[in-house]
Amino acid sequence: MSQQTYPKNTWYVAAMSEEVAGSKPLGRKICGESIAFYRSQEDQIAAVLDFCPHRGAALSLGYVEEGLLVCGYHGLKMGADGNTKAMPLQRVKGFPCMKSYAVEERYGFIWVWPGDQSQADKALIPHLEWAINPEWAYGGGLYHINCDYRLMVDNLMDLTHETYVHASSIGQKEIDESPVSTKVEGDQVLTSRYMENIMAPPFWQAALRGNGLADDVPVDRWQICRFTPPSHVMIDVGVAHAGNGGFDAPADKKASSTVVDFITPETETSIWYFWGMARNFKPEDQALTDAIREGQGKIFSEDLEVLERQQDNLLAFPDYDLLKLDIDAGGVQSRRIIDRIIAKEQIGVSSPKAVAPLQTISF
Repeated sequence: MSQQTYPKNTWYVAAMSEEVAGSKPLGRKICGESIAFYRSQEDQIAAVLDFCPHRGAALSLGYVEEGLLVCGYHGLKMGADGNTKAMPLQRVKGFPCMKSYAVEERYGFIWVWPGDQSQADKALIPHLEWAINPEWAYGGGLYHINCDYRLMVDNLMDLTHETYVHASSIGQKEIDESPVSTKVEGDQVLTSRYMENIMAPPFWQAALRGNGLADDVPVDRWQICRFTPPSHVMIDVGVAHAGNGGFDAPADKKASSTVVDFITPETETSIWYFWGMARNFKPEDQALTDAIREGQGKIFSEDLEVLERQQDNLLAFPDYDLLKLDIDAGGVQSRRIIDRIIAKEQIGVSSPKAVAPLQTISF
């Protein structure tokens, strides 16, 4: 039996709300659990094991009728509680109950608790101010990537790679030349880097123009990465015209955003990566939102091949002890927190009743 590599008694983003629509279920594996997501009575989201108790067919290949999930093989009708409610010409009272999952729709995402449903507490879903505040705009997407979810955490908690992987968009040599600070606050890890009096790279030049600012003058730039269990990373990023306070510059002197990263394990070597960017300048400008989403999508797609090839190498060389440098501190500390949570799960310690929220700093 393989060693558990991800917490299960916690909330993960399983899907974007629009992925589960109408009478069509969505089948998705989360933390090794094959789950069928669908909309039951009154459009409420439900989630059950993607397994029909009759012949083992995938329930997600069926459809929803009168709030029940109908198997597309022989018409068995499953309820949100995992109990079979009906089947043509069959008495279903003795059918085994299948696993159901705690699930919640919030902030435009569908959240699932893949572990012990009795421990699921909706209060543990992080508060996302940018998702409900009209002064913010958000655009994002989803990538499936064949890598261990912790490799993506490493990637996001050390942005040094931007100089090389994203050279044509957000990378610049000053990233390499600027020191990184890492600290741990409870179960959160904070990694920050500040650059002063530099020229903005292409992506941030476009963001400055989008906010009506000159893009050909020196700027101060910041990257503040926050890891929160089980695998969420929020990154406050931006540039301000130099000499106006950097991160603390007034709104009319900067372009700033929060990079949103929800990393959900599919298996031990594959993930669902929900990415996006929230900004609090010109939130009403849909064209700007679309342009930023397109640009960011291209940036994140550049990570995909790097991470998948990295995963291949790690599987091919399992005995190689990877180096841990100063720039790796954010990922190393994040992994320690993950390991601690997994260890508690394995000895039966219940999940905490409250965690620090994913903070969004008001710019």
